Amino acid sequence: MNRRAGFTMVLAIATCLGASAIDGFDFPDPETAERYQRLITDFRCPKCLNESIASSGAPIAVDLRRTVRRLMEEGATNEAIRDHLQERYGDFVLYDPPFKPSTWLLWFSPVVLLVVGIYVLIRVARRSAASDTASDDLDRARRLLRDTT
Repeated sequence: MNRRAGFTMVLAIATCLGASAIDGFDFPDPETAERYQRLITDFRCPKCLNESIASSGAPIAVDLRRTVRRLMEEGATNEAIRDHLQERYGDFVLYDPPFKPSTWLLWFSPVVLLVVGIYVLIRVARRSAASDTASDDLDRARRLLRDTT
C-alpha cells in the first residue's frame, strides 16, 4: 500500500509539472489562436539551441510568449511583433534571418563550402590518377631494367 501511495504521489506531481508548462491563454476566436501559434513557432528561443519559443520551457520563452500575446492584444501586426522581438533580441530569434551584410556569412557559407568541397574532390581525384600513372610508369621501368640485365 505504501508503494502505491508513493507512485500515485509521484504521478500527481509529474502531471502538475507538465501542466504548468502549458500556456492557458484564452483567445476570442480560433483564427487569433492559430495566428498566435504560428507566431510563437516562428521565433527561436534565445536560450535554447534551435528550439522555438512554442516548444521551449525556458523562462525567457515563457516571457516571449507573453510578450507576443500582449502585442497581439494591443493590435500589433505580425511584422510589428517580428520587428519588436528582432530589435530586442537580434536576428538570432528569427529562424529566417534577413539578408544584410552582418548575415552574409550565414547565407553564403553553404555555397562557399560546396565549391571548396568540389574543388578539393577534383584535386584529390586528379592527384590519385596522376599517382596511378606514375606508379604504372615506375613498374614498367623496373620491368625494363630487369629484362636488360
